[in-house]
Amino acid sequence: MTEAAESGESREELNKVLATLYDDTSATWEDTWGDHMHHGYYDPSQSRSLSHHRSAQIRLIEETLRFARVSDDPSRKPKSIVDVGCGIGGATIYLANKYGATCHGITLSPKQVERAQALAAADGLADKPFADGKFDLVWVMETAEHLPDKTKFVAELARVAASGGTIIITTWCHRDLSAAEGSLHADEKELLRKICDSYYFPDLCSAADYVLLLQSLSLQDIKTENWSQYVAPFWPAAAVNSTLTSCSGWETIDGALALPLIVEGYKKEFLKYTIITCRKPK
Repeated sequence: MTEAAESGESREELNKVLATLYDDTSATWEDTWGDHMHHGYYDPSQSRSLSHHRSAQIRLIEETLRFARVSDDPSRKPKSIVDVGCGIGGATIYLANKYGATCHGITLSPKQVERAQALAAADGLADKPFADGKFDLVWVMETAEHLPDKTKFVAELARVAASGGTIIITTWCHRDLSAAEGSLHADEKELLRKICDSYYFPDLCSAADYVLLLQSLSLQDIKTENWSQYVAPFWPAAAVNSTLTSCSGWETIDGALALPLIVEGYKKEFLKYTIITCRKPK
């Protein structure tokens, strides 16, 4: 992991860029893909119509919960949930309804906040009280890659998790380094640079880096798995079916160029879509 030092000013500037990006693209994304602003989870043998892509996004949520062993038992299911990087609230609302839980969503985008509140109101969730900072489930789906200080980020997740609570992170990582390697290969570094520049990822680390961070905080039941093969079909579909590449916000991240980079990263097994789960000790 190569955490770069950053000033408060550079962090603020990155936040503004990300907020503008998602302000500009969220409505277009919703029109095409629905209110779940994340990958789908695919069975390679199934066909992939647009409706199937939307069901695959729901399946990603369910497979994530299954991997983390989040219980449906009424006595053990999460009662308070925080969705870090909630987009327009698709997963937040889904989890609230599934568990009957109090959910708190966090996003940098004012337009996403406005849309999420409207969707929550339509689903009868707007008047639910928010948790006081202690969450049974800390949900971070496709957000961690935007955060430059992974050490501070993971520590904050641990801080807000309740005793015995579950932390789930799904994120892009680069491959783990072998014991003999001091760094990524030169061609991998260049591909990583292009991906990070295109998507405003300040830095990507490996799954092994996350494990070390979680272990340093004495978190338990740490598990990781590479899900690239299950989510990779989403990106060719996004390039073909989505109108994102023609909307103003997506142009700011060179969307037409960036989508093939993701596909290339998966094919070379350099880019890993990784799920990471753990529990806070009781």
